[in-house]
Amino acid sequence: MALVAVLIRSHKISTFEILFICAAIPSVILHEISHGVAALAFGDDTAQRAGRVTLNPIKHIDPFGTIILPVLLVLSGAPGAILYAKPVPVNVSRLRNSRNTSVVVSLVGPAVNIALAAVCGLAFATFLSPVSRLDAAVSVGPIWAQLLFVAGYANVILAVFNLIPLPPLDGSAVLERFLPRSLLPGYYRIRPFTMFIPLIIVVLRPSALSGIFDWAINHYASAVGVPVNG
Repeated sequence: MALVAVLIRSHKISTFEILFICAAIPSVILHEISHGVAALAFGDDTAQRAGRVTLNPIKHIDPFGTIILPVLLVLSGAPGAILYAKPVPVNVSRLRNSRNTSVVVSLVGPAVNIALAAVCGLAFATFLSPVSRLDAAVSVGPIWAQLLFVAGYANVILAVFNLIPLPPLDGSAVLERFLPRSLLPGYYRIRPFTMFIPLIIVVLRPSALSGIFDWAINHYASAVGVPVNG
């Protein structure tokens, strides 16, 4: 909070970026909780025993990934911010029909973000006139309207980013499912070395994500009735 206050006073962070971080933090926490709930439904209680199937944000916040990283990205001039919570522990070997259900456990996180984006977008389009929608999208107008728009956008970004098929992102589960069993041992040997690739890209080349952010904001804005050129 002190860091954000300093950034605001020095005009280093915009209202949009503040709202994005405020919306993304609970969204990414719900994303992680959903993994634990899905794993529990399929027979793995690892997350529950670790106290991670809870709405208590303290259990999920990662100091670097949830707070420091998004602020660093904002300061670097990135066209948005990516953040993450502590991954929920899942023991795949304890899942029933693990080869299939592990994919469900992984994809339920992005599915939750898509659902949250849909709810925010529906509320935004329902309660605001076309003019008010445009105002909120360009960070003017009532703060609640701006928050609705930004929360939907943030959840689209979280869903799209997590579907990239690179470990440890959720999309990698789909890649693993379609790999022939004969290739799995080799894949598991190299997977630990790919774990940091998404983070390295985010930190060192944030501009590489600009296409994802542009795609998300354009399609989301169009879906909720905001002129893309506006």
